[in-house]
Amino acid sequence: MRPIRALGLAVVAMIAALPALAQPVTSPAPDSVAVTIYRAPNASPDRELQLNWLQGYALVTEKRTITIPRGRATIRFEGVAEGILPESAIVADLPSGVREKNLDADLLSPRSLYERSLGRPVTIRRRAQDGRQVEEPAIIRSGADGAAILETREGFVAVNCGPTRDSIVYPSVPAGLSAKPTLSIETESAEERRVTVTLSYLAWGFDWQANYVATMRPDGKLDLFAWVTLANTDVTSFVDAETMVVAGRLNRESARPYERPADGSLSFSCFPTFVEESEPQFAADGVVAEPMMMAPAPAPAMAREEIVVTGSRIARQEELGDLKLYRVPDPTTVASHSLKQVAMIDRKAVPVETFYRAYVSDGAQVRRVLRLQNRKEQGLGLPLPQGGVAVFAPRGEDRVLIGQGSVADKAVNEEVEIEIDDAPQIRIQADATGSGDRRADRLVTVTNANPFPVRFEGDVTLDDGHKRQRTSAKLHRKNGRDLWIVEVPANGSATLRYRDVAPRK
Repeated sequence: MRPIRALGLAVVAMIAALPALAQPVTSPAPDSVAVTIYRAPNASPDRELQLNWLQGYALVTEKRTITIPRGRATIRFEGVAEGILPESAIVADLPSGVREKNLDADLLSPRSLYERSLGRPVTIRRRAQDGRQVEEPAIIRSGADGAAILETREGFVAVNCGPTRDSIVYPSVPAGLSAKPTLSIETESAEERRVTVTLSYLAWGFDWQANYVATMRPDGKLDLFAWVTLANTDVTSFVDAETMVVAGRLNRESARPYERPADGSLSFSCFPTFVEESEPQFAADGVVAEPMMMAPAPAPAMAREEIVVTGSRIARQEELGDLKLYRVPDPTTVASHSLKQVAMIDRKAVPVETFYRAYVSDGAQVRRVLRLQNRKEQGLGLPLPQGGVAVFAPRGEDRVLIGQGSVADKAVNEEVEIEIDDAPQIRIQADATGSGDRRADRLVTVTNANPFPVRFEGDVTLDDGHKRQRTSAKLHRKNGRDLWIVEVPANGSATLRYRDVAPRK
């Protein structure tokens, strides 16, 4: 028989041979953070940012000071973006490297709270129309999609499908649910050390765009002001962040499709009626989901959010390879589920040319266009990110909106054209005055009902293989297009005649 002491020593030796358990260390928030926001790929200049569907992304860089214990440890970084791509996370300045990294658990939300309580006891709290309140124990028997079916002593019931207003009281938060998105890493160190690390990662659920305000001046020039509109649909707010946006088309390929971060909301279908449950609240007797209000549908996200505007200083433009980076000069909070605007451009008395344009065809719509030269000597000379443009004109002491358009990304020294509205005072008509073998004679008439002359540019480019003969006015060639450029007198008209000859078959 083996001596008891020898057996005890063997057990101790076996325990010593087991791997040490990882010690938990939590970093609740970053010391500082920088957020660089990239536009949604292939975003159109005249789009509207929709907080419920942002398809841009951000590079988030955080500084965090942590104490790394001796041996194996799990370092938990709380408060990262919910839309984080964990595979993109890099932790720099760790003295002993990273063993592995994980995006921890589920985020606490009405939906996850309900889903993780399936088959568990809860309490139904009912409030009658006369104000009386009753409670009864129940067990959740259905998933989060469809009706909320619970089992009581009396049988199965559908929550909030009667004359009472119902709430679900949860006895506790199920294990694994976290109130903050958390990224964890495992480390192994020969000694305890206190270090400052840099955590960088990409996250979905962000976007930005430029918004221009152009004001026509009495002297015929234009004042141009632009905002950077920052959008964050994530549950995480980045407080006093160094904020930047990147203009230009950045190619990003991913092996997995874009996934919009879930908002965690919970909606139940009570047969033909929809009900929505509000955010859970913590109470002494557990977690309480407040009464689910009867409603046809949730309100649009944009209608619920507030736009925060700060224009005391203007964002600085910097080079970033072939891209352009705009840096917000002061720390700014990129708040959760919100839009914020920061001043970007402010230029006065920019020379502008107003003209009218149309394709030369029967019934073509004439558009009013503003043309600017993006040159320093013309009052600009800076990169212009794509975005929408609102154009105002003075009327007495007020300003009135006279049109809206958009501008694409424009580099320095490029020409900028902004179509702002239809021009019903300018009409164009194209008529056939004769035809023959492979030929058609055309007469184009443009009329001006304004009490002042206007510049008109008509696109008279022909189909491939067609040739133009007997043109009554000189045409101009621009960007591969044939243009008829003419000044149409006040309350007058101008005409162009030409022959269109088709190719031989």
